[in-house]
Amino acid sequence: MTQPGQMSSTSLAEVAALLRERNALDARLGQIVGRPPEKGHLGEWIASQIFDIQLETSASRKAIDGRFRTGPLGGRTVNIKWFFKREGGLDMTESPDLDYYLVLAGPTTVVFSSRGMTRPAVIAAVYLFDAVQLLVEQRARGVKVGIFSSVVNAQWKAAEIYPTATCPALVITDEQRRQLELFAG
Repeated sequence: MTQPGQMSSTSLAEVAALLRERNALDARLGQIVGRPPEKGHLGEWIASQIFDIQLETSASRKAIDGRFRTGPLGGRTVNIKWFFKREGGLDMTESPDLDYYLVLAGPTTVVFSSRGMTRPAVIAAVYLFDAVQLLVEQRARGVKVGIFSSVVNAQWKAAEIYPTATCPALVITDEQRRQLELFAG
């Protein structure tokens, strides 16, 4: 393995070849999801398929990615996040139009450096946060609301709907569980 800053024609050629393969995969994914296959768009599409969410027509709508179509949350708005690793923070908004955050997350990690790490696109857990309740809790804790607002472990645990159901607001079905397991590491 070449150290950063060192020149290696072999490594450069290999990275170029791998990126061509990745671009071909991205093209196929983009055809399926109808948007560029970036993490945010893919997470929104996966969540929409599993949780029957009607996504917004425009991917640039502030705070809201879609609405639950059916079930106990039918008609409620949702902001969908996909974190390849759950590191404890959540991008939050103060929008009064948002009802829920639905977070698809990879494994929990406490890593101080990304050097030598990978972030595989997996789903190890799913969380459903009531946006208004979370905002109240964050303000009571004196936490800044915005990009990567600190969410404590007790809040994550209370919001978990998969694999352990501790949040009663949305109970997943056996079929949804099977679908989520397709994305396990």
